[in-house]
Amino acid sequence: MAEYSLLPNAPITEALIDIRIKIKEDFDIAQFLSLHDAISSQYPDKKTRHKWEGRFEFKKGETPISAGTEKIDGYIFTSADGKQIFQARIDGFTFNKLKPYDKWETFRDEALRLWELYKDLISPEIIRVALRFINKIDIPLSSQAVLDFDDYLTAGPIVPKGLPQGLSSFLTRMVINDPAIDSAAIITQAFEQIVNPKFVPIILDIDVFKQREVMSEEEAWQTLEVLRHFKNEIFFASITDKAKELFQ
Repeated sequence: MAEYSLLPNAPITEALIDIRIKIKEDFDIAQFLSLHDAISSQYPDKKTRHKWEGRFEFKKGETPISAGTEKIDGYIFTSADGKQIFQARIDGFTFNKLKPYDKWETFRDEALRLWELYKDLISPEIIRVALRFINKIDIPLSSQAVLDFDDYLTAGPIVPKGLPQGLSSFLTRMVINDPAIDSAAIITQAFEQIVNPKFVPIILDIDVFKQREVMSEEEAWQTLEVLRHFKNEIFFASITDKAKELFQ
């Protein structure tokens, strides 16, 4: 696997590790409350997470009937500064780290620490692991009339020739598969609304994942290491050398 240099000013605004598990219908969600006792000093804020389930019933000659129920499916624990968020759910575990992002080892180790507490309560059967990194690239505006996105993105938006080339918004989404690691990625690029007139904000959202009928805990965390390299490969293949200069 290729190694990539650490960017001093990486454009990461949010990173998350997500592990999905088989739902255990007989699991008592109230057990998750004990997590707060162990992490309240680092994650003082606790909120319930609700799931809504709807049902529609159709009978010939009668008006369709709809019904819904809302129930708690987990808890959300947030750090005092709001930069780290831990979700404990009956269908899985998620750890979010908001900007500033330090480095992979720090991010991974905190997720692993919280996972150990989570897994001891629910004894999970893992079926999917994922990494998602959301990057915000602020492209400086110059005096030129039209910004050339190809200066910064290797797969920027293309406006057909013969049409006005001024672009005020775009959204692209691709799903690619890597059979060598049996994983997939969702790559999204979007032109956000301009807040600072000196910059054009571009979102590069990379979601990499692997899904299996079941995988061991050891395999899951080894897979996350592989997915990290896959994510890096996608990121550096998506930006130009000129874009990299923005993060130095």
